[in-house]
Amino acid sequence: MKPFCFADGQIISSEKATLHPMDLGLIRGYGIFDFFRTVNFKPLFLESYLDRFLASAEKTFLPMDYSRAELRAIIHELIEKNNLKEGGIRMVLSGGVSPNHFSPAKGKLFIFAESLIFPAQEKYDKGIKLLSLEYVRPIAEIKTTNYAYPVWDSMRWKDAGAEDVIYHMNGILSESSRSNFFIVKDGIISTPDLHVLMGITRKHVIELAGDVQIRPISMQEALNADEAFITSTTKVLLPVTQIDEHEIGTGKPGSVSLGLLEKFRELEKEICF
Repeated sequence: MKPFCFADGQIISSEKATLHPMDLGLIRGYGIFDFFRTVNFKPLFLESYLDRFLASAEKTFLPMDYSRAELRAIIHELIEKNNLKEGGIRMVLSGGVSPNHFSPAKGKLFIFAESLIFPAQEKYDKGIKLLSLEYVRPIAEIKTTNYAYPVWDSMRWKDAGAEDVIYHMNGILSESSRSNFFIVKDGIISTPDLHVLMGITRKHVIELAGDVQIRPISMQEALNADEAFITSTTKVLLPVTQIDEHEIGTGKPGSVSLGLLEKFRELEKEICF
């Protein structure tokens, strides 16, 4: 974490940020967050992330005391104070201290600046492995702070040589624990339509690809795909070459995946340089 954050209505030392121990964010795991990157001191796709964060606050019945313009100004000031050329900004709105210790209340807003650790280049060169997990994330369209199940499940990933999981239910895929999922078959790109977070990187990859099918995708389709990949803020686009013990396509990152990754990198440069 970087030296300065926003909490208690002002920019303060990050180490002084506090949360009431009875806040629903702690005792119920109820709250929202969002996270985006800075590239060359510029917040990448900021307006899209603010759209999602403000919508999440409304959908979770958490009062938001700051306007879009105020949030934008705070973020730019934090980037400057933390000299955050390449890093991450995390916005968190807690569930608040509730009179009945259960219903949403007036939460506390935090905005943190962070260093980033990207996946090793080897993972882009060779692809990654996902483990299948029967699960549907609650209120998946909202970026809540409730990651209890995948955090617990992550203890098995390392031993299995996996990067993450792919959620499925009744044979239909949805998303990874922190990423959206895509497949490529006969040159056609597809991504799941239900029980998924509308990822900002997902949105821009769809725009760059130009013709993506947004529809239900079965586990069998994924296993038979020519290529697969995940997208997220911190991973950008990471090829998937294995699900459980099944090899995807040739077992190597495909040309469609790598081509989209290159297009996304070019988009970053156009926006931020």
